[in-house]
Amino acid sequence: MGKKSSNITSEKPIAQMLSAIAAAKGMRHAVVSSGSRNAPLVIAFDAQKEIECLSIIDERCAAFFALGIAQQTNAPVGIICTSGSAALNYAPAIAEAFYQKIPLVVITADRPSEWINQDDGQTINQVNIYSNYCKASFNLPVDLSHNDDLWYAQRLISEAFNSATEQGNEGPVHINIPFREPLYKEIEKINIDYKIIDVPKVEKKLSKESEQEILDLWNSSSKNMIVCGHHRPDKELNNLLDKLAIDSSVAILTETTSNMQSDKFICNIDAVMDSVYDKNKELIKPEILITFGGSITSKKLKTYLRKYKPKHHWHISSSVAHTDTFQSLTDVLAIDEKYFFNVLSTQSAQSKGSYAKGLKTISDKAKQSLDAYVGWARYSDLKVIDVILRSIPKNSDVHLGNSSPIRYANLFETDSKKLINYFCNRGVSGIDGITSTVSGAAYSTGKMTTLITGDLAFFYDSNALWNKYLSDNLKIIVINNGGGGIFRLIDSKDSPLLEKYFEAKHSMKAEGIVKAHNIPYYSATNEIELKQGLNNLYKDHKGKPAVLEVFTPNEVNAEVFSGYFKSLKNGN
Repeated sequence: MGKKSSNITSEKPIAQMLSAIAAAKGMRHAVVSSGSRNAPLVIAFDAQKEIECLSIIDERCAAFFALGIAQQTNAPVGIICTSGSAALNYAPAIAEAFYQKIPLVVITADRPSEWINQDDGQTINQVNIYSNYCKASFNLPVDLSHNDDLWYAQRLISEAFNSATEQGNEGPVHINIPFREPLYKEIEKINIDYKIIDVPKVEKKLSKESEQEILDLWNSSSKNMIVCGHHRPDKELNNLLDKLAIDSSVAILTETTSNMQSDKFICNIDAVMDSVYDKNKELIKPEILITFGGSITSKKLKTYLRKYKPKHHWHISSSVAHTDTFQSLTDVLAIDEKYFFNVLSTQSAQSKGSYAKGLKTISDKAKQSLDAYVGWARYSDLKVIDVILRSIPKNSDVHLGNSSPIRYANLFETDSKKLINYFCNRGVSGIDGITSTVSGAAYSTGKMTTLITGDLAFFYDSNALWNKYLSDNLKIIVINNGGGGIFRLIDSKDSPLLEKYFEAKHSMKAEGIVKAHNIPYYSATNEIELKQGLNNLYKDHKGKPAVLEVFTPNEVNAEVFSGYFKSLKNGN
């Protein structure tokens, strides 16, 4: 949507106020979907010179596109829709934003309360509609006829934005606004100084007594493990952990989406877990476990630490969330991550044993085994992922689809010298909205951005291509193995209903969908075609994204994947 040349806005004072405070609170993007009841909002937000309004018709795609922008900028991004079922289509992205702690500001237009449940068109009960999946919900008054209404609305709007952007505990909020007709009337814009309430940033640190107590325990332990969960790229934090990893008693375990990268870290967690014989698993149990960031993908690590519990488990969480993934939580540290790891790296007594060295030796051996195994393995998902990851350009972003792609990627070592950041919608871990999220991220950053996704996830979000904001820095790789390949890798592989219900076996191709949107398309059915396809994918397509569809054999994929872990258990 282009900016108007004249100084025109909606006649609705509540819409003017919301858009003005949103701009003052740092909103720079608002993704709107077509409708009538939200017309005052669209007009008012389009009149704000600081906010770029983007029009995406499909509300589910619009919400995930906005999620991608907010994921990269960590700034509040608005999504604006009309009343009725349009609002329900936002729910998947809101849930993902909630568990990823992404500042999405959900703005839904509504009918006045007297018309709810009166068989009026496009009307549902929207108050607190996302209550389980957002930090807070706010219902604004219909008009501002009384001074108390004005005071109340301004207070609520500030509270909404302050909640969405709370330092270290960002997340989605919902603002519901009922409007009476007329909806499209416009007036000359008048600059008004609205009341805005701010929340200054506060440093979150331990008291001197607590800090010393933590250090005493840390320095007396010879088996310390740090598990890095899903995390935004943070060079300063990465450097602190790299410094801490010099200590031979500190083993730092990472996953691809933790974005913590160093040759000192252990990045192939599943391979390490399967390389340790049962009789030795007690020996690698940590005395102190520190966790931070979001979710962990590795089920093998979860299973291990739930059985072999550390004596102390400290979880760092600005929100004071009691996240007890490993059922061993002893302390919640509501402090800044960088402050904490700076304390440990500068004040800990180093070289208290060979704990980290032992785990790193296991990790390095598993990496060597993977390189050898992939070298002679048959053409399969595993080999395809290896070729793709080696081909990713430097200084770029990679988004991984849920289910198989993220699990395959976690087997391979990330090269910190390539300066690649990794992302995945692991908040809810669904397959919906993956392509839309990446599209928003690519639009926001302008960086080379590659999506590696599965066929079901791609088809599920195919409306993501119905989007005029797709850019030529977006490259999409669809691994088409004829269904949900993940279900051949987990327990459901033995079910007689596998192909019909779980795997959802199909013979669809992405080519028709991609070409219908006039997007360059390439395909590959073997390793030679894959390498050529990647060369074509990363060419300049002059303003357009590009799609590479890679076909792999579903049954062979499972055999090759399980074969690698069998080789680890056999010591090969």
